[in-house]
Formats: sequence, C-alpha cells, structure tokens
Amino acid sequence: MAAESGENKNSFNRYACLCAIIASIISIIFGYDTGVMSGAMIFIKEDLKISDVQVEILAGILNICALVGSLAAGRTSDYIGRRYTIVLASIIFLIGAVLMGYAPNYAILMTGRCTAGVGVGFALMIAPVYSAEISSPSTRGFLTSLPELCISFGILLGYTSNYLFGKLTLRLGWRMMLGVAAVPSLALAFGILKMPESPRWLVLEGRLKEAKKILLLISNSEEEAESRFHDIKIAAGINPDCVEEVVKPPNIHHGQGVWKDLFIRPTPAVRRILIAAIGIHFFEHATGIEAVVLYSPRIFHKAGVTSKNKLLLATVGVGLTKTTFILIATVFLDKVGRRRLLLASTAGLVVSLSGLGFALTMVELNPGERLVWALCLSIIFTYLYVAFFSIGLGPITWVYSSEIFPLRLRAQGASIGVAVNRLMNAIVSMSFISIYKAITIGGAFFMFAGVSLVAWWFFFFLLPETKGKSLEEIEILFTKNTRHENQGLEIQPTTSNNSV
Repeated sequence: MAAESGENKNSFNRYACLCAIIASIISIIFGYDTGVMSGAMIFIKEDLKISDVQVEILAGILNICALVGSLAAGRTSDYIGRRYTIVLASIIFLIGAVLMGYAPNYAILMTGRCTAGVGVGFALMIAPVYSAEISSPSTRGFLTSLPELCISFGILLGYTSNYLFGKLTLRLGWRMMLGVAAVPSLALAFGILKMPESPRWLVLEGRLKEAKKILLLISNSEEEAESRFHDIKIAAGINPDCVEEVVKPPNIHHGQGVWKDLFIRPTPAVRRILIAAIGIHFFEHATGIEAVVLYSPRIFHKAGVTSKNKLLLATVGVGLTKTTFILIATVFLDKVGRRRLLLASTAGLVVSLSGLGFALTMVELNPGERLVWALCLSIIFTYLYVAFFSIGLGPITWVYSSEIFPLRLRAQGASIGVAVNRLMNAIVSMSFISIYKAITIGGAFFMFAGVSLVAWWFFFFLLPETKGKSLEEIEILFTKNTRHENQGLEIQPTTSNNSV
C-alpha cells in the first residue's frame, strides 16, 4: 500500500495539466505580441515615419502599462478569483490587439499598445499563480513553467508572422502582424470558463465543498486530495477538522491588509521571500533578454546581416532556440531542481554575453570590413545566450516567484514581482538603443554580462531550493537563520502524506 500511495503521489494528473495549458494560452498571446513587434517596428518606422525615440517608446510602453496591470491583477484575483481574472486579461488584450491592427496613426497605435499592456500585466501575474495552485509538488515546476514556455512559443509565432506578413504591402503587413492576436484572445475568453477555479482561492472564500470537489479532480487519489485539503485549510486559518460545506474564514480579506504584511510588518521569512521574488524578477530583465528578443534584428544588422528577409529569418532562429530550451527546462525543473538550473543558467549568461560583446566590438572596430568570423560569433553567442536564459532564469523566475509566497499573500506578492519585472523590461526596451549609441553595442552587452555576474551571487546566497516542497511548506525554507515569529502567516509543519 505504501508503494502504491507513493506511486499515486508522484504520478502525473492529466486534468491539472490540461487546466495549466489552457490558462497558459494567454501567455502565448503575450509572447506573440513581443515577438511580432521586433519585426513590425521595422515596417512601422518606415510607414508612419517615426523616430528612434518613438520606436523605443512604442517598444517599452507596453511594459509600463503591464506594471499597472500586474499591480491591479493581484487585488482583482483575490476578489473575483483566478479564473475570471484570466477572462478579464483576455478581453483587455483583445481590445488592444484590435486597436493596434486598425491603427491609422501613431497615437491610435500607442493607445492599442497601452491597452494590450494592461492585459499583459494581468496575464503575467495570474497564469503562473493559477498553475501553481492547482498542481502537486512533484509536477509544480513543470506546470508552473508552462506560461514561460508558452511565451517563448508565442515569440516564435511572432517572428514567423513577421517573416510571412512581411511579404505583404507596407501598409497592410504590420497591421496584420499585430491585429491577428485578437483571434486567440477571443477564443481564450470563452474557453477559460470551462476550467475549474483554484481550490486555494475557494478555501480562502470559505467555499470548502467546491474546493474539495476540484481537489479530487486535480489529485491522483482521494487520499492525496484529503491531505492537500487539510493543509490548505490550515494555511487559510480554518480548522482542518471542519466538515462544513461553506464557512466564513477568520481571515476573509479580498486582499485587505496584505500590503502591510508584505512591507510594513512582515515576518523575517516574508521579508526574505519578498527580497527573493523582487530580486529574481529584477535580474531576469536586467541581464538583457529584452534587448536580444526585441532588438535582435538590429543586433544582427550591426553584426553585418543587411538583407531584411535574412534579418527576420535569423530572428526566427532566436525564437526557435528560446522555445526549444524552455521545453527542455520544463522536463528538468522537477528533477534537477530550481537552484541548480538557475545557477548554471546565470553562469552561462555571463560567458555568452561576454562573447557577444567581444564579437560586436570587433565588428565596430573594423567598420570598413566584413568580418565573417565576427558575424558568425555574434549569431552563435546570441543563440547561446537565449539558450542559457531559457533553460534556467527565464522559466524559473515565474515558477519560483509564484510558489514561495504564503497563501494569503500569494496573489498580491506575485503581482509585486511582476510589476518589478515589467518595470525592468520597460527600462531595458526603452533605453537599449540610447545605451548602445552611448557606450557602443558591444559595451552594452559587456554591461549585461556584469549584471549577470551580480545576479549569480544573489541567487547563490538568497534563493533556497524549493523542489518537491508543498506550497504550504515552502515558507519554512525561508525561516532558516531567522527567528521564528508567528503572526498568522507561518505554516505549521504538516503531517506525513503531505501532498499539496
């Protein structure tokens, strides 16, 4: 029986996987918008006759608006639930895509981009949180990394769309690139209604019968469902022996008081969790991924690729590399662990960014010559950089930050991480052209290599391993080397057979 129980505990629940995949479709839409904009900007600049500064603003404004969306999403998901927050994100993004596809001028295009940005902020916060809350410890790394995998797949679709729609007329091509994202947004808004709500959110609302029913669907056995239900009730402040179908939880909040518990009077564990979440989101973009994904055509052009078709084709390679290595990462996250992959990935970023900086510097030092070896090195190190990022830092950022916060703080805690993520994304995307004009494009990537080195030390000292731990156990990892303070947020040690 023990062996059988262990097998059930570690087996793969298909229904939970399906729910996570559907929730992650919103991430495909965001990824598509990111990827397609890299090529669309070439045509938009030519068609609307805009300057480099306007291009930078167009690229980065989505992330400024996503910052606002992500902060609003935490409170919204605590109030209306995880599922309806995904529906809301889809509708907002649908409106933004329609406006961008229609855009007769720069002002309308910016309006659509801003609207889509708010939807992106909602999506980036809610998809990983929903996936984490329906998954078990043995598969949480895989399921929670699905949104990042879907973002990469969306970026690849965007790059491919650039190449295909780029053959249309100048006026029609970029509008088709941007507007076609409205179709999956509409489909997702309806499809998500067939999915179950997060059982953890239902418990917070006191809807115990509904929560248990869903846990039976997403668990591998009734015993596992009971164990998860028991631990979630403890985390929500409900008597674990309560058998009522609907109760009023002692801490019913809809998000009230969470900001105080995070910033004004956090426990030592919560303080460390917040620092870890903000730090990993900061370094995800401070290491330069947005510069490579969004401006890869410019990078390849600087390296010596001059044909527009070849630029877009080389960019497709970036998307293909990103998707492939994130797919590999999803397989190893629950086997190798978050910490090992993260440290190996960040070390690889230091090496590949240094190599890319060197190759591009050689090209710039020889402006009259076509250095084929430097061109090849630039492309190789760009792909290597994307590979190292995608096998570790990219997916782990979202997995880690969505699983470390205690239940009551999870939605709004995750939204703070996403806000920092979008802020850094905006800073990099809106300043990269100005930075490389000031310190050369090679110098810009040497700068990112230095930031990656700092990131490695941060991860090494401040991020413990969370592989195989239940969401209700993880906070205990962050109490190490801190004095225990029980303010209603600390989680009691769970019984054996724990499987949340």
